[in-house]
Amino acid sequence: MSSGPLRLGLCAGEPSGDILAGAILRSWRAQAPALEVSGIGGEQAIRAGLESCAPMERLSVMGLVEPLKRLPELLSIRRELIARQITRRPNLFIGVDSPDFNLPVERRLKAAGIPTAHLVSPSIWAWRQGRIRGIRKAVDKMLCLLPFEVDLYHQAGIDAVCVGHPLADELAMLPPAAQCKETFGLSEHGTVLGVLPGSRESEVRYLMPIFIKTIGILHRHAPELQFLVPAANQNRHTQIMEMLQGQDVPVKVVLGHGREAMHCSDALLIASGTATLEAMFLKKPMVISYRMAAASWMLLSRMVKTPFVGLPNILAREAVVPEILQQDATAPRLADEVMRVLDHGGAAQVARFNDLAGQIGGDFARRSVEALSPLAER
Repeated sequence: MSSGPLRLGLCAGEPSGDILAGAILRSWRAQAPALEVSGIGGEQAIRAGLESCAPMERLSVMGLVEPLKRLPELLSIRRELIARQITRRPNLFIGVDSPDFNLPVERRLKAAGIPTAHLVSPSIWAWRQGRIRGIRKAVDKMLCLLPFEVDLYHQAGIDAVCVGHPLADELAMLPPAAQCKETFGLSEHGTVLGVLPGSRESEVRYLMPIFIKTIGILHRHAPELQFLVPAANQNRHTQIMEMLQGQDVPVKVVLGHGREAMHCSDALLIASGTATLEAMFLKKPMVISYRMAAASWMLLSRMVKTPFVGLPNILAREAVVPEILQQDATAPRLADEVMRVLDHGGAAQVARFNDLAGQIGGDFARRSVEALSPLAER
């Protein structure tokens, strides 16, 4: 390797990936101050020294129809990114998440002789397993956040490593649970059930009415139980408060602070999603639920290849946490499962959570740099 500055190419296409990219670049720059980085990213990556050739917001497209409307622009940005990277010839190009955009970029650059890596494995274990053939043509190294993903790549002949999960580092910085309880105005010694119906409008629309009925049953059974509902944003807060109008249930709804709400809860009734992984790292026993439109459920249940929806169960490869889904998610059933968890049934969950969290580990940024440095220094 030359004695000049280390040149990296990087593309983070959405805010969550930008946070990961920023953490890695800050850690890497601490070791190599002369680091030069170009590509596409947001505020976090730019603050860490990235020279971005396009606004990251133009890549942050969700849904099925919107990407099609923006396809000419997206293809133009991708062509420009590829051309700039081939001209610049970085020591390594790193695609962060956004696989539908980044993997074709990585494939072109790898074919041009530029080493490539991808951070955050697509969910090949859940659906579209055939994507792994395209990934093999696109990346020299896959950085996984979950340990079981590594074996899938090794079986396909792809170099892969688990670099831990940034949640492990972020959640360790939360204030003490007692302080969170005081902030929310909860009794220090009372039992708290955190109720998390999801962050999307449709999730709250389908789940929260059942959760409210569940809260009513639990309140009649255990009047001393405290209920805490964190709303993901102002729109969800308004939606939840409208649903609670006229309902005689003792619920405290807070705007944001979802992690703090989980941290000070004794158990959780929670929608399936990334929040279940946060709950696992926080060692909170839980009951997972999910409901959606019947047609969507019929389609999705045929596509998904894993027997579980909750990340703790997917990691453990067994039903550590109860999953009460779709038509089975009735208020009496959910109330029974929550009471079972509260009546000392959560201890077995917490024991497994300790083991699973240890398998993943933290120190994400340092481990990522360690995994990427040999590839960049070839």
